[in-house]
Amino acid sequence: MKATGIVRRIDDLGRVVIPKEIRRTLRIREGDPLEIFTDREGEVILKKYSPIGELTEFSTEYAESLNDALGYMTVIADRDTIIAVAGGSKKEYLEKRVSKALEKMMEDKKSVTITEKEKTCSLINDEGDEKKYTSQVIVPIMTQGDSIGVVIILSKDTTKPLGE
Repeated sequence: MKATGIVRRIDDLGRVVIPKEIRRTLRIREGDPLEIFTDREGEVILKKYSPIGELTEFSTEYAESLNDALGYMTVIADRDTIIAVAGGSKKEYLEKRVSKALEKMMEDKKSVTITEKEKTCSLINDEGDEKKYTSQVIVPIMTQGDSIGVVIILSKDTTKPLGE
């Protein structure tokens, strides 16, 4: 994987500055953890670390359990992508980037219940303006005071909207 390279010097504390354009493109925010790897050719590889990403199998089981217990579509996402879907189209959502609106809800660190179709939040960027769900419950996954993801329960049924 040879891409356009940028040369940076390491300071006396061992720090390397990642340019703003790269951070913006890869959605790397201040305080985000990065994994550091090395390979046999002497390359240093930085990879965005997702604590939930390591729990993908568990997340899938958790989403399926919620779907079985509640009967509603359940989606689990880390800060960047949808990692588990139960009761709905996996092809449509799995491994897609989360929408800006959903990112904002994660940053706000508050549980949100939306019962009006017009106000529902799009889950992924590709969804457009079409409102597919009548109600949503969006709950951030918190660890050490930071939001590392979100659990979303969705309903298309107008007769029994989600609530408390």
